Amino acid sequence: MASYSPAGTVSVRPYVTVNNPSPAPSDANWSARQILVVAICFILNMLDGMDVLILSYVAPALSTDWQVSPERLGVVFSAGLAGMAAGGLIIAPMADKFGRRKLILASLIMMSVAMFGSAIATSITELIFSRFIVGIGIGSVLASMAALTAEYAPAKHRTFAVGFLQAGYPVGATITGFVVASLLPVHGWQAMLLGAAILCAISIPLVWMLLPESIDFLLTRQPKGALEKANRLLRAMGQPQVDALPPKKVHEAQNVGVRGLLSEGRAAGTLLLWMATIFGFMTLYFVISWIPKLAVEAGLPAKDAIYAGAIYNIGAFVGITLIGLGGTRLDLRKLILGYMSAAAATLIIFGSVAMPLIATLGTAFLIGMFVQGGFNGCYPLAASLYPPEARGTGIGWAMGMGRIGAVIGPMLGGFLLAAKVSLALIFGIFAVPILLSGICVMLIRLPKAG
Repeated sequence: MASYSPAGTVSVRPYVTVNNPSPAPSDANWSARQILVVAICFILNMLDGMDVLILSYVAPALSTDWQVSPERLGVVFSAGLAGMAAGGLIIAPMADKFGRRKLILASLIMMSVAMFGSAIATSITELIFSRFIVGIGIGSVLASMAALTAEYAPAKHRTFAVGFLQAGYPVGATITGFVVASLLPVHGWQAMLLGAAILCAISIPLVWMLLPESIDFLLTRQPKGALEKANRLLRAMGQPQVDALPPKKVHEAQNVGVRGLLSEGRAAGTLLLWMATIFGFMTLYFVISWIPKLAVEAGLPAKDAIYAGAIYNIGAFVGITLIGLGGTRLDLRKLILGYMSAAAATLIIFGSVAMPLIATLGTAFLIGMFVQGGFNGCYPLAASLYPPEARGTGIGWAMGMGRIGAVIGPMLGGFLLAAKVSLALIFGIFAVPILLSGICVMLIRLPKAG
């Protein structure tokens, strides 16, 4: 059995050093436990995609039912995104202190209750409030899932795993889009939100029974029974076990909290990452919030417009998966810039070129592939920028700061639509921030692999 010691000669994982010069098998290969962790986080991200995107799918019906103006509807979209910002900035960093598993469970409970509130809302004010709470839960859980996946994935596959995790989001959104397109005319938009709430509630016992705690959290924060729990998980992953817990706070002096994001030469990279997520989220959430409505404006029937939103998310799944695979072999920053440049070009084409239905749907697919695929490369990028003990805070703050753009995007889109601005100009406007996001990413300097 290995002992945890800062003086160890070889680091097998971020949280354990041993004197054995050969890495453990699971450092290169997947164990059943590691696959389970990533699979559960993938499913949870599917639920996040459902919870966020379902409102854009039901927006036309909601707007007609309650006579909601585009500006007011933009506020509803932005309320959820503002909640996600609060969750990412305020709640997500608590995972580094109290544990990722606990925070994920608390966030799921919050999301479930608030989704039920959305389904039974009787006024636009109640809907705005409930969507804000849903957003807090989503913003909190996203960072914890990304950090947990980065820790449990074998080092060789970490970039792919964190990227693939984000693919759950468009998968959930795609399935939701097809379901809503079929059932919305029969059951109404409130029933769609109620179904989403039920699915969130069902996930809580799944996470309670199957999702383990972060091993790094157990070894550095050392809650009751930490050594036994950590060794049980290490054994299940085929990793060397530890004889004793490390000296408490061995990693904490400079690397935890927001201070850890700005210390040891990470300040410039952190600020550039925040700018990249602000610009990226601005365009991303404009597109995912408004694409069904914009497709209607482009001349599609309402049902086909919902399918356009679903097809966008199929493209997003493809783009996220491909960038995750490519990032294991190529410079992730260059890949992101390439994706963002293609996204800007595709947005301009969508808004300015009159196309038949099949071409419109194909362009929606490409927008999803390049916009969401490129932006989601920022998650594994953030995981690579920060050490394990600051990773939850780093990802949470990056995505939380990015919600500034996420709030601006849908609201600006609503105002532009209400002002009858041409689609060509609207899409041209939103092509600029996605390109700036890619440029910011390219300027980030990542730490050298140790």
